[in-house]
Amino acid sequence: MYIRGKWTSLLLRFAMALSALGSLGTATSHGEEASVTVAVEGIFPPFNYRDSNNVLQGFDIDIANAICTAAQLKCEFVVQDWDGMIPNLLAGKYDTIISSMSMSAERKERVRFTARYYDSPSVFVVQKASPLKRMQADELLGKKLGVTFSTAQASFADDRYSNIERVVYPSSPDLYKALEAEEVDVILEDKLAIYDWLTNTKAGSCCEFRGDDVKDPKYFGEGAGIAVRPDDAALLQRLDQALAKIQDDGTYDGINAKYFPFSIR
Repeated sequence: MYIRGKWTSLLLRFAMALSALGSLGTATSHGEEASVTVAVEGIFPPFNYRDSNNVLQGFDIDIANAICTAAQLKCEFVVQDWDGMIPNLLAGKYDTIISSMSMSAERKERVRFTARYYDSPSVFVVQKASPLKRMQADELLGKKLGVTFSTAQASFADDRYSNIERVVYPSSPDLYKALEAEEVDVILEDKLAIYDWLTNTKAGSCCEFRGDDVKDPKYFGEGAGIAVRPDDAALLQRLDQALAKIQDDGTYDGINAKYFPFSIR
């Protein structure tokens, strides 16, 4: 059974409009912006963290706000523990993740990502007085390697350093404190994430990068991307277009310069 004539045309246009809005959170009436919820971890400086007034700050937050402005979206932030990020996105508790999530092959099987919005290798960090140099598995025998729970670094260490004692911490700040306190001999962390701690905190002056940068697309993907549910094609397209816009008009570079003295694109 089908309907002919002008009613067919009207119904089709209405259905197309609903489809376009269906992936954009809660669309409001009277021409107002669509509302989209954005998940961040909130404990990963300088990318996302709470300041002394409990207000979210950081590179991810600034990029998210710029993208929302460019996309004409009304974005609201939701703070989410890292291990629940993807499960709660898939459960519909928020619409997107803008929280320094690396686009690993494993994650790509569960969610869809925009184009890369920054890239950073992982790196080993040790106490400045440490005798460790190459960071190869044979050199780390008998040592403790620290990683953060449910991260690409943890997966990499589980596979490549399986014969080394690995100590898992719930968050990056906990990981850094463990290295400072010498609870572990070395940690594996995102280079840009720990850069701020090493260069801008008294505690971080204890330690330094050691060995080569670690890059492996199998574990670390092709940089950090913005994640959406697999069926949210319209939202993905809108976010991708907005990301391209802020990269072209200089907005991205201005945010980059606020946090890093070098480009992270």
